[in-house]
Amino acid sequence: MVTFDAMFSAGLRVINYQKVNTMSLDVYLYSKTPVKKSGTGVFIRENGAKRELTLEEVVEKFPCAEVKETEYETDCVFDANITHNLGEMADKAGIYYALWRPEEIGKGKASEIIELLEEGLNKLKASPDYFKQFNSPNGWGMYEHFVPFVEEYLEACRKYPDATIEVSR
Repeated sequence: MVTFDAMFSAGLRVINYQKVNTMSLDVYLYSKTPVKKSGTGVFIRENGAKRELTLEEVVEKFPCAEVKETEYETDCVFDANITHNLGEMADKAGIYYALWRPEEIGKGKASEIIELLEEGLNKLKASPDYFKQFNSPNGWGMYEHFVPFVEEYLEACRKYPDATIEVSR
């Protein structure tokens, strides 16, 4: 299901997000045991990725908006989004299939991609100048945004090793 409650202010697109298929990679980790989360439900695209605004950021950017932080339970223990412009960089780091197409290499659980992500992250960090040559010329798909994405995904895989991987591309 796709929902869009869009607000436009000063050229900034804000989306109330639920699995929106875009020109990007969405990664999800699902657990058999639901977790409690809280958030505003207001997301923006920034630096080639989506992120949720804090309540303070919503109030600052949209002073007239009536938004509150809500608590909810979900089986999605991790989700992240990054631009497809980073595909070549991921390939050169040896983690394209772990990120974009885990099912094609027989990986369905978070624990099964930990080693691949660790190796790729080590390559990225060991040779930043090499990988920066694959930065997108339009600024949407940069090394400095990709490394934290991989770090966060790896951390989530370690925290939820039994979680099922789903990707949308």
